[in-house]
This record gives sequence, C-alpha cells and structure tokens, in this order.
Amino acid sequence: MGLNVMAKDLSAYQQKIVSRYYDNRDQIDDQRLSELVTSIYLAKPGSKQMDKLWISAGETMERLRVISSRVQHVMEKRDPAILAEVVKELQNGTLKREPVKK
Repeated sequence: MGLNVMAKDLSAYQQKIVSRYYDNRDQIDDQRLSELVTSIYLAKPGSKQMDKLWISAGETMERLRVISSRVQHVMEKRDPAILAEVVKELQNGTLKREPVKK
C-alpha cells in the first residue's frame, strides 16, 4: 500500500505525526544504530538474536546511506568495534554517504 493511499485514511493529526517521523528519520536511525552497537556487545555470540541484530544494523546503515563498500565491510567482519566506529563518524559528521537517489 502506497503512502498516498494510506494518507487518505489518516486524520490530519495522524498525517502530521507520520510526516514528522519521516522528517526525523535520520536522527531516529542514528540513535537506533547506536543502540544496536550496545545490543550486539551484550548478545550471546552465534545466537539467532545476534544474527537479527546484525541484519538490523545493515538495514539501518543502508537507510542512513552509508557507502555500500563500508556496509559490506562491517557486515563481513561483524565486529562491534567497527560498527561503533561507524556510529562515531555519524555523530561527528565525518562519515561519507551515498548520494541521495532521485
């Protein structure tokens, strides 16, 4: 279901909430990736939970437009310290990102 079709079913108040969510999506994803680092450090190695956390981290980095080669490197190594470095660079504003697709 497309956003436009769904928007017709929402009240004006609900539409504003959805709009604000998407306006702040980068900040939400920045925070989510930071939380994922902590969760990965605390998860039991080799568990299904760990696998799900890494998948979520990869998806979040893609939404944040982290350079694909960097995402691939992080996902191959599965080292929380490398993921933490990505978060640090995001917070410092030094992380290179993919250009916005139009």
